[in-house]
Amino acid sequence: MTTDHHDQVEELLADYRRSREQLASVQRDLAAASGSATSPDGAVTATVGSHGTLTALVLSDDAYQRHRPQQLADLVLRTAELAAARAADSAHRVLAPVLPSGTDPEALLRGTADLRPEEITPLGTAPLHGSVPREEDEDYEQRESWLDSETTQRRGR
Repeated sequence: MTTDHHDQVEELLADYRRSREQLASVQRDLAAASGSATSPDGAVTATVGSHGTLTALVLSDDAYQRHRPQQLADLVLRTAELAAARAADSAHRVLAPVLPSGTDPEALLRGTADLRPEEITPLGTAPLHGSVPREEDEDYEQRESWLDSETTQRRGR
């Protein structure tokens, strides 16, 4: 009986080690994921890392001569956005093979994979349409403002 138990424990440990190595491999691949884009005129090349951070920006020698400052800034932003989309696609390709079917890699990377919209809404923001208002919101108009109350007490009324 102890041999069977020992074999089961060894098998579980081996499964755990394989899972950890797979996780480490996915983490390494995600960290290396990036995307690059070059503007249509070749004036701007942007590279974005796996977390959406701009990691490189190259402007051609004549970029300042061909574009006014605001046009160049807009071109940089559009090119960086395209590079970010490509980096996200790269990250999705890394995750897709290891996720259960039906799991959205983008939602997982956003941290919202299994959350409902009302669970994601930051505290203190307006409730989403269709959500139930909080009890204290329902009687708002009927309540005396704390400022009015304090002012009334100071005046001795």
